[in-house]
Amino acid sequence: MKITNEYNLPQPIMAAVMREHTYTPKQYSVTALLKGTCQTILERRHDNEIKQDVSEMIWLIFGTAVHGVLEQSQETENQLKENKIVVELMNGYKLSGIFDLYDDKTGTVTDYKTASVNKVLFNDWEDYRKQTLIYCWMLRKIGFHAHRGEIVAMLKDHSKTKALQGGDYPQHPVYPISWEFTEEEFNQIDEWIHDRFEELSDCEQMTDDDLPACTPEERWHKEDTYAVMKEGRKSAVRVFKTHGDAQAYIDSKMLDNKHSIVKREGTDNRCENYCNVNKWCPYYKSKHAA
Repeated sequence: MKITNEYNLPQPIMAAVMREHTYTPKQYSVTALLKGTCQTILERRHDNEIKQDVSEMIWLIFGTAVHGVLEQSQETENQLKENKIVVELMNGYKLSGIFDLYDDKTGTVTDYKTASVNKVLFNDWEDYRKQTLIYCWMLRKIGFHAHRGEIVAMLKDHSKTKALQGGDYPQHPVYPISWEFTEEEFNQIDEWIHDRFEELSDCEQMTDDDLPACTPEERWHKEDTYAVMKEGRKSAVRVFKTHGDAQAYIDSKMLDNKHSIVKREGTDNRCENYCNVNKWCPYYKSKHAA
């Protein structure tokens, strides 16, 4: 990856985000596994072409700092801290992962995260839940009885003022959440991991243009919407998911001909933020072809 510094930030900030990384053939990390197959393969093939500005990586520094402080704490005799696991899979493939803390007494894998308050407000934990489930699965493969995942989220945009207003807003800038995993979930994740590696093995043989497009979820897709607009007004009167719903609203309110329906095209937020810079993505190229 090429790190740029468009805003001429101080060198110590540049140094904090510079990391030497070499991809190991047939070895994928847990975080890579949780991305779309297309993105994972392309990132490996085009690592030397990927560009990211240091200004977009500030929260990475914050997260690294949090981990650095916690690494200095003394774990108990029942705990393992910042350990890397590598699990052998089919045909020489390997899965690697580094968890923040494992407590053998409680069977709990804990991961520290920096996150937005929206994670709490929208109960958006599935990616983190799955990550700790995979860590537990890996620990079980090497003889531990891990069965519980925990995330300790540091809410980087927490507002004490909003917390005082009550409601669903988190009351503290640290938010813990945990899951107890069942044997059925371990069986499901076992199947999912093996399916993912079979897919990665197949896709390694494909050209960029033949790779399967990322799913809407992997693209962070936002659906099209239909806005009821009024002549002379900048903001929408109402916004609907379908054209039919928007038309039904106009009809039910008997709105005059100064009102119209404007389609707002959906966006692939990850593509716009990521592939807009790294234009070798075949999906982005096809979508933006002249």
